[in-house]
Amino acid sequence: MTDAVPTEPDVLIEKRGGLGRIVLNRPRAINALNHGMVRQIAAALAEWSGDDAVRAVVITGAGERGLCAGGDIVSIYHDAKDGGTGSREFWREEYLLNAAIARYGKPYVAIMDGIVMGGGVGVSAHGSVRIVTERSMIGMPETGIGFVPDVGGTYLLARTPGELGTHIALTTARLSAGDAIACGFADHFIPSEKIEQFLDALSTTSVQEALGAFTEPAPVSELLGQQGWIDAAYSADSVADIVARLQASGVPEAQKAAEQVRSKSPTACAVTLTSLRRARQAGSLEEVLNDEFRVSVACLNSPDLVEGIRAQVVDKDRNPQWSPATIEEVDPAQVDAFFAPLGDLELGLTPPTTTGEDQ
Repeated sequence: MTDAVPTEPDVLIEKRGGLGRIVLNRPRAINALNHGMVRQIAAALAEWSGDDAVRAVVITGAGERGLCAGGDIVSIYHDAKDGGTGSREFWREEYLLNAAIARYGKPYVAIMDGIVMGGGVGVSAHGSVRIVTERSMIGMPETGIGFVPDVGGTYLLARTPGELGTHIALTTARLSAGDAIACGFADHFIPSEKIEQFLDALSTTSVQEALGAFTEPAPVSELLGQQGWIDAAYSADSVADIVARLQASGVPEAQKAAEQVRSKSPTACAVTLTSLRRARQAGSLEEVLNDEFRVSVACLNSPDLVEGIRAQVVDKDRNPQWSPATIEEVDPAQVDAFFAPLGDLELGLTPPTTTGEDQ
């Protein structure tokens, strides 16, 4: 009989050099988040918040491919097919974690190197110190699998310059380092070859001193340079009108964007547009996360979520059969239903109150 090979934990958590270190440790899955990882990260943050030996928290991803490719959508696929509640409870704890990161009382340093998608954005882009490299590829790919941007993603997308966030969400566009900084998803650029030196410096100096020593000018954002036609098209009130404007603009990139939007789940795109408009009016991240939780739970009963994951990840035929099949067929009443209150199941986040001393 052979001895069982010990398995590595999915997330490595340790205190070292005054830092709380979190390493997402599923490199073969590009560190995709599962429920256990979310719980471990949340527990570590809660413990370190009152630990004077921890000056700052740093989150990184194991392997060479990226920080985090998102949530474990294969598990969500099976849960949705089977009518389970596991995904709902995963999202509940994940969104609570996103809110905790955004309000964390110590520097929270996210190394957004390589691929950072979906749930990976949730554990990084709400942090107080967000670092990208020349390898960074950041995005919210949800509409391509019949889902809607979550993890506070609609809050971030709604606060990009002009309508850039709407374009990113509906086309699932990928952001470069320069794009991410221009759109408010990141703060600082450090070349990937200097990340380890930067992390070493964090152990001996303050976060600001380490940033001063290693940060370099951000690359130019190509996306920001296209804001003219993006704002003109995506300011429309419906997905159908957005696509019509894109097709009529005469800009080659706009024509491509129209094709990209039409290839995504029509229902998910319509719900996403409403989510973004609601997030733009919201007063806090917590309010947006409450909204996103309602939408995510509703998605479990939408045929497009199962079909989208099947086509993209399970069978990989890349040919989803959306229902309804076109944006023109989406019923506005059906979109409204995604935002219906959940009663006792509500996420129920409230923003922290501020006193005069805090301001």
